[in-house]
Amino acid sequence: MAMNLKSPAGGRRGSRRQPMADINVTPLVDVMLVLLIIFMVTAPLLVAGVPVDLPDARAQALPQDQTPIQISLDGSGQMFIDRLAVAPAALPAKLAALRAARSDDARVYVRADRMLDYGAVMQVVGEVNAAGFRKVALVTDGSKPARLPPEADTPVQ
Repeated sequence: MAMNLKSPAGGRRGSRRQPMADINVTPLVDVMLVLLIIFMVTAPLLVAGVPVDLPDARAQALPQDQTPIQISLDGSGQMFIDRLAVAPAALPAKLAALRAARSDDARVYVRADRMLDYGAVMQVVGEVNAAGFRKVALVTDGSKPARLPPEADTPVQ
């Protein structure tokens, strides 16, 4: 014979359900994966522009506020600011004078020969930065593919 342990008052006290304390994260993960796939598919479409054949117009181009300052270093280390030769010792004074004459958003382009020492080019960039110019760009020839030195082909051990 089996023994019945229910209370005589109806037996409801023992059959009450306990609240579930776990969270089911499977639907959350499914929704997040679907959203991730949607963003992965649509993100490249947002970045790429629509190709448009623009019409010709007689309107003039918007005026540029200033032409950029060009600092050039040739293969022998000679320095030029906008085609004018400058001694390396006079560079900080010339840059300070240009800074006083230009606005806060003046652009500086640094052009250097490929055979120059990297330290010499970075010294000029440092002087430009010390003079207060914040928009500095290194100019390269983008029409040709980059050539690596022959020792770059050897594997690193």
